[in-house]
Amino acid sequence: MTKDTLVKAVSDYIRENGGMTAGYGWYVGVTSEPKRRLFKDHRVNERDGAWIYGQAETDSAAREAEEYLLDIGCQGGPGGGTRAARFVYAYRITLFTQEDTGNSLEHTRKTVEGAV
Repeated sequence: MTKDTLVKAVSDYIRENGGMTAGYGWYVGVTSEPKRRLFKDHRVNERDGAWIYGQAETDSAAREAEEYLLDIGCQGGPGGGTRAARFVYAYRITLFTQEDTGNSLEHTRKTVEGAV
């Protein structure tokens, strides 16, 4: 997917699943292994959780999409993953998800209510 197509898909999904309103924080990242990151590292419930991922055309497009989603209020931080990281993933933060996965490059950004 192009950066714009990926941003639209993730933004639409967030909007359809509660948006960026109070109580609905979203986390975004880039990876080469989206299922491992979502369900193992971040402990997202695969069956009942709100999550999405998509593959960008290039790692640069993935990072640009991630940066855009961070700028509109998703939590996470730029710089994760390797050059093979072409997947952008996002999930709704719950009491059971884990946002701090030990990656020193991940920094939580303040959620901007109503941005999406």
